Amino acid sequence: MEKLYQYIWKYRLLPKELATTDGRAVKVISTGLHNSDSGPDFSGARLIIGGDDMAGNVEVHVKASDWFAHNHHTDPAYSNVILHFVAISDKYIPDGCGGLIPQVAYQIPESFQRLYGRLADNIRCVKCEAELWRLPPLTLTSWIDSLAVERIQQKAGRILDEVKQSNGDWQRACFITFARSLGFSLNSLPMEMLARSIPLQVLAKHSDNLFQLEALIFGQAGMLDVSKFILDQYYQNLCREYYFLSRKYGLRPLRQDIWKYNRTRPMNFPTRRLALLALALKGGFGMMARILDYDGTQDSVDSLFDFKMEGYWASHFDFGKPILTTGLSALSSSNLQLLLINFVAPMLYAYGASHCDPDLAERGLDIWRDTEAENNTYIRQWRNAGISCVSAVDSQALLQLRKEYCDNGHCLKCRFGHALLREMSDASDRLLREPRENMLREPQEEGCINQEN
Repeated sequence: MEKLYQYIWKYRLLPKELATTDGRAVKVISTGLHNSDSGPDFSGARLIIGGDDMAGNVEVHVKASDWFAHNHHTDPAYSNVILHFVAISDKYIPDGCGGLIPQVAYQIPESFQRLYGRLADNIRCVKCEAELWRLPPLTLTSWIDSLAVERIQQKAGRILDEVKQSNGDWQRACFITFARSLGFSLNSLPMEMLARSIPLQVLAKHSDNLFQLEALIFGQAGMLDVSKFILDQYYQNLCREYYFLSRKYGLRPLRQDIWKYNRTRPMNFPTRRLALLALALKGGFGMMARILDYDGTQDSVDSLFDFKMEGYWASHFDFGKPILTTGLSALSSSNLQLLLINFVAPMLYAYGASHCDPDLAERGLDIWRDTEAENNTYIRQWRNAGISCVSAVDSQALLQLRKEYCDNGHCLKCRFGHALLREMSDASDRLLREPRENMLREPQEEGCINQEN
């Protein structure tokens, strides 16, 4: 409830005529800067209280007595509080100069509380689903656009962190990001761990030998164990090759049990993804340069992802398990779509942001604009709620909204939630804009405060 009162103060969802508990008129010139750290909730506020122009801090509580429960009376940081904004005025607070801190007691209208309760307590995935029809189209589109930028910046930020950890090596950061993206949602972390476990320089030394690349990749993935009873000559050959290479380079494999096969079609098994990663390393991993040359044409897509499975993996989906139908693509159209969205676009945006090239960063967003929206459970839920989702800009924005706001109950930080609450504040007979009688408890005398101290 305290966060709701902070929200109401921050966005001035208040009656026009506000007054302190002792009857002095309060005019809000500035609510101040919201403070998320220790100290008063709002700093640098400017108020006119009873005709006096005042500047200082504002503290928000549900009950005025929380001031003492939180030990603010012993903290010098609260010595410049000029207003105590509360729901229940059950105590007066001394100001340290022989007077009392001005106090406003405000009762939120029940209709407003009910709407907030519906948003905060709703167990549905889209908490505001029943209310979205109220929002004007401009609110929807502007928030979607902002969320898309927020999401690509978040993805790009992760890449820039990787570049920093790699001492400015964009090629290594690109390789790790590609491996993670190639694992898609189910095996993204194991693929990332694998990419980190092998120096790119080691892989480059064997870029002219696909068999050795596969031995390194599958061996580091923990999938080569000579003691396993697998009657497959290719598997046994890989085991022997990895044994030699791992000793040569001092490599330690990952655990095999980190790889997930559940809910995965055979053509998307981790073994196929690992074979594809090895194939991408054949001839040298030069994907970063090709990404920078990406222009949205089919030729540029092919230059990045036109992989043709070779040798053993052209006819197998796992060790000792042949494919009944040959000639299948290494990557499906939906795989390509996800790689463009989650790998190419953020890489372009990150590189553009890092090199002060806004046009290059914008090309990353253009990929999202030109790519069809994903079709997954999250997106279907938003579509069922009446939200249009056409391009990857829409789908990525809605994924950001769901994961960063809805799932964390951050309705007060969401523009949809804010717009709905503001609309409620302006409706229902101007419940939040008309002066009304304060519904308060009788404050205790100052002597009671002294006893508590």
